[in-house]
Amino acid sequence: MTPYADLRREDFRATIDGTPTDLFTLRNSRGMTVRITNYGCKIVQILAPDRDGALGDVVQGYETLERTMAGQPSMGSFIGRYCGRIGGGRFTLDGVEHRTAVNAPPNTLHGGQRGSRFRTFAARPLDETSLELTHVFQDGEEGFPGTLPVRLVYALDEDNALTIAWTAVAADKATVANFTDHTFFNLSGDAGSSILDHVATVNGSRYLALDATAVPTGELVDVTGTPLDFRSPAAFGARIGADHPMLALGKGYDLHYAVDKPEGALGLHARVVHPGSGRVLEVLSTEPGLQVYTGNFLDGQTPRDLGKGGTLYTRHSAFCLEPSHFPNAVNIPSFPSTALAPGQWYAGRIVYRFGVA
Repeated sequence: MTPYADLRREDFRATIDGTPTDLFTLRNSRGMTVRITNYGCKIVQILAPDRDGALGDVVQGYETLERTMAGQPSMGSFIGRYCGRIGGGRFTLDGVEHRTAVNAPPNTLHGGQRGSRFRTFAARPLDETSLELTHVFQDGEEGFPGTLPVRLVYALDEDNALTIAWTAVAADKATVANFTDHTFFNLSGDAGSSILDHVATVNGSRYLALDATAVPTGELVDVTGTPLDFRSPAAFGARIGADHPMLALGKGYDLHYAVDKPEGALGLHARVVHPGSGRVLEVLSTEPGLQVYTGNFLDGQTPRDLGKGGTLYTRHSAFCLEPSHFPNAVNIPSFPSTALAPGQWYAGRIVYRFGVA
């Protein structure tokens, strides 16, 4: 069994932009543990049992705030105010064009240069198993219109399920919003090992076609007969090297699926099993889509990829399952809308449910 890092609260304490940072621990009576820093609302550790009951750390992250800030910015983060890409860094809302910060030229990615992954949220433990995090996105920030307050609650239950629930409101004018969580998982408990042996099932019969800059074109493509079809269980590595333009573009799996479930309902998005440890992760959400990513741009660079316990995070050593509305929905009317009228609320949930097989 791979030992896990003992994270220290004092190593995450500082003040950023006037807000104190800290490390918060959620723990249920079965011993499952989740540790979160309010810098970027990053999940930095999840201890989950294997089939023998032994706890292992099943997410990548960093063991100090300093290393977290020098590391992969999306790792473990809550992503807002707009996750995924916005094509050309622009969109039109109510007849007015808005230009958003371009940080993945020529596009906006994950809210721009100062999206939520770089922000310190106000934090308040609610009890031993839940944490409230709040932030206000300002009107004009990163080019987005409107003031957007957001409240998150991270809650761990006795069934070893972690729920991330959010509510946000267009406080003063029309705006757009699209949220997700960007935790990097490795169910083996060895965060430096390959995840290509993990067996995945994805509840999506269509994927979003991408242009050369990885922006959805608006076309939904049937997965039947392609190496992108995970409706039946398959190892991530079984077809990752297949000849397919989407795999070539992303250097592995990095694409968005339209999830087969009723709109707005909490439904199963994906299930992943690690055969060696027996750990199972089920992902449920209210969101209509799921980004599947196989850690294609982890490359063992120091300090960016130097993780807990001195582990170097290398290519395909983690996977991400990111429920959200579709990327670039602001520019594609046929996609489920991410626009909010003044006073309109946006609420959603992601559930990470852990078990064994």
